[in-house]
Amino acid sequence: MAGWFKPWHERGIVGGLLALLGIRNQLRRENLYDTEPELEKKAPPGPEDRRRRARMADGTYNDLETPGMGRVGARFGRNVPLNRGFPDTERLLEPSPREVSRKLMKRDAFVPAEHINLLVAAWIQFQVHGWFSHGPNQKDNQFNIPLEADDPWPDSERPMLIRRTQPDTTRTEESKHLPPTFTNTESFWWDSSQLYGSSEEQQAIVRGEGGKLHIGDDGLLPLDESGIDITGFNKNWWVGLSLMHTLFTLEHNAICDRLAADNPKWSDDDLFDHARLVNAALIAKIHTVEWTPAILDHPGAIAGLEGNWWGLFGKGKERTFGRRFDTFRGIPGSRTDHHGTPYSLTEEFVSVYRFHPLMPDAYDFRSLTDDTVLNDATLALEDVTGAEARGVVNAFGMANLFYTFGTALSGAPVLHNFPDGLRELRRRDGALVDLAAIDILRDRERGVPRYNDFRELLHLERVTSFEELTANATWQREIRELYKDDVDAVDLQVGLFAETFPKGFGFGDTVFRVFILMASRRLKSDRFLSRDFTPEIYTQAGIDWVDNTTMVDVLKRHYPELEARLRGVDNAFTPWQKQGT
Repeated sequence: MAGWFKPWHERGIVGGLLALLGIRNQLRRENLYDTEPELEKKAPPGPEDRRRRARMADGTYNDLETPGMGRVGARFGRNVPLNRGFPDTERLLEPSPREVSRKLMKRDAFVPAEHINLLVAAWIQFQVHGWFSHGPNQKDNQFNIPLEADDPWPDSERPMLIRRTQPDTTRTEESKHLPPTFTNTESFWWDSSQLYGSSEEQQAIVRGEGGKLHIGDDGLLPLDESGIDITGFNKNWWVGLSLMHTLFTLEHNAICDRLAADNPKWSDDDLFDHARLVNAALIAKIHTVEWTPAILDHPGAIAGLEGNWWGLFGKGKERTFGRRFDTFRGIPGSRTDHHGTPYSLTEEFVSVYRFHPLMPDAYDFRSLTDDTVLNDATLALEDVTGAEARGVVNAFGMANLFYTFGTALSGAPVLHNFPDGLRELRRRDGALVDLAAIDILRDRERGVPRYNDFRELLHLERVTSFEELTANATWQREIRELYKDDVDAVDLQVGLFAETFPKGFGFGDTVFRVFILMASRRLKSDRFLSRDFTPEIYTQAGIDWVDNTTMVDVLKRHYPELEARLRGVDNAFTPWQKQGT
């Protein structure tokens, strides 16, 4: 019986899976909280048949009974009780977010994650841009962050100002009991709005003819007036996003060609709607059974993640059997279930997806032909962001860039590994920001509990000492000094980056608790990824495309020159073999 009390990740595959199922069920019962009591039942009208069979640009009508659920402008939900979601206003700036950045986050030297490549970093930013954004922050309402005398922050930028999150303008008298709430400028559904846009207006800009998305004869996306790729969401741009957006724009267009061959009488809208469904589902599948398992290299976690998509019976089984029991047959094709709470993503979900340490500060772009450094140049992060990204693409070519990202390593999400280029970042509007300090302050501002409270509310034991928090003696001392010997004051991000990860994991068990809950919820609540993942909605060709395509297939389809480097690569997010090795 003693082994029963081991952590789930020390119990073996079967014992670990059973424990994970129990943890997920408890989280579903106790960690889904609705912040939108006035959730509208109505949504903008549209052609009834299209609402039933296609994703709407603004996310409405995914749930046909509550068409406003998950729409653009909906509120973020919570994974902690609402009475625990209020910000601690007395300690809002304690310790100083800037000092947390300087003393705990600042990169001393790049710490790589040995089992994942740089595509992992590009992919996750590509994903979160389709999931959530709190929108532009307030220019006329800012936090004034005190700076120490020895702080190297430029004198011309003092004092350090951090803009507050845009307030929720939808609150009414019925909302007065709620903690501060914030709204999403994107839809919450896994609909790849980062490619397609979150409004009819943006969708019209990215759409071409024959159901396809605009792409030039050079195989690249068109540029806006600032020199950045035109796509559904192009904020916080860098070359990694150029790769992902271009790749899956090409994939959408390839899906259109396949569907048009089978359905020559289909309209432009028919082709676009079906290709979007297929492309979005493929992206969701790649994230579920490839990206996440690359980071969580643990047999029990991988079995659980693959089970979300394929079920415990595995790939290739008929989805028509046991549709109610997604544990055995996978969530796609099973009944839709919100588990008693209207679907949304949560403030806690946003917090655990802060993976900025994945990004390096220096980039050596290498030749696919001989692995030499192209142009004998090492570029800084600022040289591959914003409008500079297109120059990098033009200089080195997409195939060389994918090869570089496939063979380079992502950073590890640990303390002292936050990119310097993001700790002193000049935004497109000219503002100079420290993104590490902002990450710390955003959790406090939005009422996300600090590390120990966060663990307790997700049914993990609180840590009682700095030695229990982290095995790194230097970090113990640094955290204790900054937080004045109060382990309960440690910020969520600090705790997440400091804690010891389970064997094979690229992040800790605290983050994984939110993943356990929300990874299946994003599939189970979305009818296009649950009950309507059927040939009647997708076509059989569409279902087959999703089921039979991997990230490696997508890369080879559009950049066949990568074939040799991808030979023997089972997961595109793990390090590829270098040319000449």
